[in-house]
Amino acid sequence: MRHTKITAPVIALAALMVTLFSCRTAPSAPVREYQLVGEVLRLDMVHRVATIKHQAIKGWMEAMTMEYPVREKAEFAKLHVGDRITATVFVQDLDYWVGRIHRESGK
Repeated sequence: MRHTKITAPVIALAALMVTLFSCRTAPSAPVREYQLVGEVLRLDMVHRVATIKHQAIKGWMEAMTMEYPVREKAEFAKLHVGDRITATVFVQDLDYWVGRIHRESGK
């Protein structure tokens, strides 16, 4: 019986391949969109986060008050405490944020 000697480079290559294949992440889920209607209670200017008391968001969440990141600086600049707004909540995997923000008339 003949034994094949496994060399260090072969072991290193095999370990690298296992590492690369195990580190692959699944493709991100598509971005889902939901309609939000609510009132701005607080604004965190440093982190661009709006605390919004909102109605139930059909297909995603019950009515509650929670913090929503606002990715776009121009969108965040539209907000003021006390504003009644409609917006789009974007959801991808475990990430979420608001955009397409519109202040209700009368403010």
